[in-house]
Amino acid sequence: MPRPSSRDRLLDAAAEVLLSDGAESLTLEAVAQRAGVSKGGLFYHFPTKQALVRAMVARLTDAFDEALARAGDGPGDFLRAYVEATVPEEHTPEAPDRVTAALLAGVLVDPAGLEPLRERFAAWQERLTRDGVDPAAATAVRLAVDGWWAVRLLGLGEPDPALHARTRAYLMELIERAQSD
Repeated sequence: MPRPSSRDRLLDAAAEVLLSDGAESLTLEAVAQRAGVSKGGLFYHFPTKQALVRAMVARLTDAFDEALARAGDGPGDFLRAYVEATVPEEHTPEAPDRVTAALLAGVLVDPAGLEPLRERFAAWQERLTRDGVDPAAATAVRLAVDGWWAVRLLGLGEPDPALHARTRAYLMELIERAQSD
């Protein structure tokens, strides 16, 4: 397995600081110390805390974009990929993505860091409206999925495994119905 780049090690260290010490502890010094590099080494990649947070947001959104890039070109394919990339087919007892939760907390400390995320969500929404499905239906499914993602992320009353499966299947059926309307 290849060794992670210095940049990736710094991003991993920043995630570890967020997870172990909280958003208020995310400082360049703490990240450099956690990664075992000098502050100069950190500054080479991330001259400011805002640049570090932007890179963390970009890494998360890029991973989601990669999942969406596997969508086909047929009607509803992008919307189905959005559901599949957001809500697993089967309910999993594993903890939600703690790095994402911690990063969002960090972004809230510096609201300007949220702008790249706003831009990605706007691009995904725009793409959904051109997916060959009624745009209102596509938007309703996206908003339901985004809400479900937030519920899973924050541990706010997730559906049990059976209801999880039925609800996900229902959303996929809505996509099929919206294609034929």
